[in-house]
Parts: sequence; structure tokens; C-alpha cells
Amino acid sequence: MKKLFLLFAFSPLWAIAQMPDSVYVRKFYDKSEVTIPMRDGVKLFTTIYAPKDKSKTYPILMQRTCYSVEPYGLDKYEKSLGPSKYLMQDGFIFVYQDVRGRWMSEGEFNNMTPNIPGNDRKNKTAIDEASDTWDTIDWLIKNVKGNNGRVGQWGISYPGFYTAAAIPDAHPALKASSPQAPISDFFFDDFHHQGAYLQSYTAAFAVFGYQHDKPTAKSWYDDKIMRFYNQQPKDGYEFNLQLGSLKNVTEKYHKDNFFWQQIIDHPNYDDFWQKRNLLPHLTNVKHSIMTVGGWFDAEDLYGPLHIYKRIENTSPSTYNTIVMGPWSHGDWARERGFQQVNHIYFGDSISTFYQREIERNFFNSTLREGAQPKLPEAYMFDCGLKVWKQYSEWPPKEIQPFKLYFGENGKLSINQPTKAEGVFEYTSDPAKPVPYTSQVEGLVFTPRRFMSDDQREASRRPDVITFQTEPLTEDATLAGEIMAKLKVSMTGTDADFIVKLIDVYPNDTPNDTKHNPANIIMGGYQQLVRHETFRGRFRNSYEKPEPFKPNEITEVNVPLQDILHTFKKDHRVMVQIHSTWFPYIDRNPQKYVDNIYKANEEDFIKSTIKVYGSSVMEIGGGQKAKIELKK
Repeated sequence: MKKLFLLFAFSPLWAIAQMPDSVYVRKFYDKSEVTIPMRDGVKLFTTIYAPKDKSKTYPILMQRTCYSVEPYGLDKYEKSLGPSKYLMQDGFIFVYQDVRGRWMSEGEFNNMTPNIPGNDRKNKTAIDEASDTWDTIDWLIKNVKGNNGRVGQWGISYPGFYTAAAIPDAHPALKASSPQAPISDFFFDDFHHQGAYLQSYTAAFAVFGYQHDKPTAKSWYDDKIMRFYNQQPKDGYEFNLQLGSLKNVTEKYHKDNFFWQQIIDHPNYDDFWQKRNLLPHLTNVKHSIMTVGGWFDAEDLYGPLHIYKRIENTSPSTYNTIVMGPWSHGDWARERGFQQVNHIYFGDSISTFYQREIERNFFNSTLREGAQPKLPEAYMFDCGLKVWKQYSEWPPKEIQPFKLYFGENGKLSINQPTKAEGVFEYTSDPAKPVPYTSQVEGLVFTPRRFMSDDQREASRRPDVITFQTEPLTEDATLAGEIMAKLKVSMTGTDADFIVKLIDVYPNDTPNDTKHNPANIIMGGYQQLVRHETFRGRFRNSYEKPEPFKPNEITEVNVPLQDILHTFKKDHRVMVQIHSTWFPYIDRNPQKYVDNIYKANEEDFIKSTIKVYGSSVMEIGGGQKAKIELKK
């Protein structure tokens, strides 16, 4: 037995598996650093890791980033290469590039560089992310020895945007793109939600709002970040409340930040933002696309869903697949052994399954074999049943629509209209906003835990209206897009609307003592499933906002992002509606002002808001067959 163990322990495969990643990279890859000239003469710093084994050719797998390709220096190696260890061990030529104006690359940085439609690749002045990627790929194919002529790209978050931005007018050698948690439109994702500002991002502006004079391997913005974090507030809610209106952010922290200035100078969806919307340019796509996202991604949920749908609509013959798992931002790229978002456990080794069975399949098939991957159109995780589902299209037609109606005494009915004369009101006070989480948190950039948080604290507040069904007598699967069609009135002239879909657990649900602290009670847990914020001034146009007329009934449609969630038997479906969610979302003064970023303290007023019983929430998929509720 001991002899067999020694034979296994010292076999090459076992030895490789036990190597720290950085040791593996040094042992099997050569590193080189180059500056690649773009068509306008600007040089972009690029790191190349090529397999030491020169007996065969390899595909190129590339990531372009604004977050640095460190470590810099030929004697310093990445700890791991590529999207996963599986692809690293399969053998690729891995390429990392600092985008223009960032770190060791020349040029000027531009947030969400506008795409130039039909960009002529011979035009020396027409520069966008697609042209920089085209020039980079062209250089790599011609100058990196041992490549097989096929290139793929991937990236998460902002690098996901760079991946998606290179899809239009792509180089013919680009055969596979995987935008992961990609930004597609800054007015609807990441820094904004439906035009409402994510105040939780305020400390992050230093990363994106300062230029550097010349290529550098050292951060030029750390001291700007510490303007916030040196204060070390333990309660982010209280810190932001004391900060006051957003004009104080300008005066105290960001008056020299060019990105912040762009934000506050363009509060509406004007030409500045429209040019940065990537979606209109995703047409006539010819290479394979796999878009990846997390159902619990507080940063970039809009991007992956809309990029997939846009390509599906404009390029129906293109291989285009989507993967959505039970992850927070980028969690599919790491494996903790089990997947959990806040208090909700989803299963073991879910990221490993994705990396090994989905992502590895996609890149190896397209880049090594030159074949179409054998993956479903949509690989989607049902966050209620906690299982993977495969669909031939998304949203799936086989799951029929649901409608939720609001009734008296907080009753919510499924596919059964209630009396339209019901009126439900609350008083929203910007001085006492609804917290976005049930837990006290410090300054948390891009908070994550709240995406599956317990909503019991919110449901007890008088400024939150709550509706719930009776317990379900059978499982009910809700899938696809959601639209809350609200009829509202208010005593003020502006308001935000936060709409939340919630899964209420039975009172006898046992505690998850393996994954949660003892004080987390799962009986009666009100799990947030999906939410969205909508700035009411944009109800008719994102470009041309308008005030409400006091006490006049007005339609406000709130689009929520897609879901796939089975509400289990004996669970309840709940909907909450309120008008503040702080400090995740900035506070609406509730008195209409032209620019909320420049509002004065006296502009913030209380407002009594009414939601009428003729409102309805439509969910694009669900078991329309009659759903019985316990009486």
C-alpha cells in the first residue's frame, strides 16, 4: 500500500497538481514583455506567457485591463494564468495588456471609450477599444511564435467591458470572446441603476478619475482613495448620512476628479452617456460568444443579460451562449469549496463545475479544435432549487408568465387580479432613509451580501409597503424579465421607487448551522431574490426628466433584471416597495431639482407616496398553470 502511495505521490500529474500556481507558471511558461504600437503611434504595454514546450502550436488567450498586468519585470511571474487553472494546464499563450492611459501603457485613459461605428481600420485617428484590440491581435498573430492563428479573450467587470467592446468589427483571428460581468452602459449598470447613482461607489472614483503623466508601475491614485478610508467609519450608513447632499462629495473629495465631474455634469441620459452605450454596436457578430454573470452581482447584472440578448437579436446565426450562476461579482473565477451569498448556501464546488465543464469546453473547442462548443444556449442556475438548468433559449418559452397583484391587508395574489380601488401609502423621509442591508457595514465599495439579505427589518418599517401570498401548495418557477407597472401619486414632485421580489421561508425552516452563525434564524427568513431602483423623473424619458404633479396618479414602470428562481412549496412570494435604499443608492430630494448631484440640503423633503391597487408586477416566465395557495 505504501509503495502504491509513493508511486502516485511522485507521479508527474500528482506533482503538478500540488505545485503552487506561481511555481507551475515558472516551470511551464516563458514570460516576455513588449510594447505594441497602435495605429496612432501609442504603445500599449503587454505581457506574454508562452508554453516552454515548443513542439506544438497554441491558441492565444488575452485579457485587456485598466487594473494593471502586474507583476512587472521578466523575473516576476503571475501566480496563475488565464481564467482558470484548467486552461492554464491545458496550455495557451496567455496575453495581458494595460489599456491606453493606464499603468505601463502610453496614451490617455477614457472611461467606457465610445465605439466608432464601422471603424475603418486604416483610419489612423479613429481610436476605440475595438481598434486597439484589433491592432494588438494583428501584432500578436504576426510576432508571437508558436501561435495557431486563433485568438480568444475574456475579462471580468471592467475587463469584461473591454472584452465586449472588442466584439464589433473584430479581427478575423478573434474566434472566441467571453465577456464576464461586463459593463454595457454606465447609466444603467455599475455606477448607476436606471439613472440613480450608486452612492456606495463614491470612494471608488479615485481609481477611474485621474490621469498619469507617463507609464508607471506604481499607483498614482492611492492617496485619493485614502481620503475616504483613512476615516475608517464603522457605520457606512451614518457616515454617508452625515456627509449630506452629493454636492458635499464634490467639495470634500472629488473636485479634481475628471470622472466625477463627468457624472455630475451629465445627470441625464444625454449624448455623453448614449455614446458610451455599447449595445447598439453589437451587430453582425461572427465569432463565438459566451457571456457570464452572477444572479447576485450588485455591480454588473444588467450588462451580461443585455449583451447576450442584443447579440441574440442582431446576430441569430452566431454561436451565442449565456451562463448565469449563484455568484456575486466575479465569484465564478474563484473556488472557496462552497458557494454562499450572505446567509444563503447554494452548494459545493459550483465554480469548479463552471470552470471545468463550461468555460474550459468553450475555449478549448473554439480555439484549439476550431469547433463549436457543445454547450446549451443558456446554462442557468435555479437559485430556489439550487440546481443547474439548461435551456435552448433565454428567456425560456416553456415557462409561462406570472402576474402578481397587490391587495388589501398586504395580500399578494398570483394571476388573480385584485380590486383596483385599493390604495397603499407610506411617508418617505430622506433624513431617515431605509437601509439597504439589515447589517451594519463600514464603507463597503460594491456591497455584495445584501443581494440575498433578510428583509424582515425592512418589512417592519412604516416607510416600506409589503405584500405577500399565502404559502404555496406547489413549487412555482419564475423565470425571465420582470416589469413592475406601478400607479402612484405623491405630495412631492420627484421620487425613487425600489421594488423587491422576496422568497419567504416557512417558519419551521431549520437553521443552517454549518454555514451560518447561530444568531441567523432561517425560519421566516425573507430572502431578497431580485430588486431594482428606478428614478421616477425618468418615467417618460431618460434623456428628458420631468417632475411629478403633486397628488396626480401617474404610471411608473420599473424594469427589474431577469431571474430564475423556484419558490418552493410552503414558501411565500413577497413584494416590497419603498423610495430610499441608503447608502447603496443616493437619496432623491423628493422635490424636483434639475441636478440631484447639486441639490441643497433644503431641497430634501418628506413625501407621502401612494401606490394604487391597479398596479401589477409581470414576470416573463413562470408556471401559469393555476397556482394554489393555502387558505
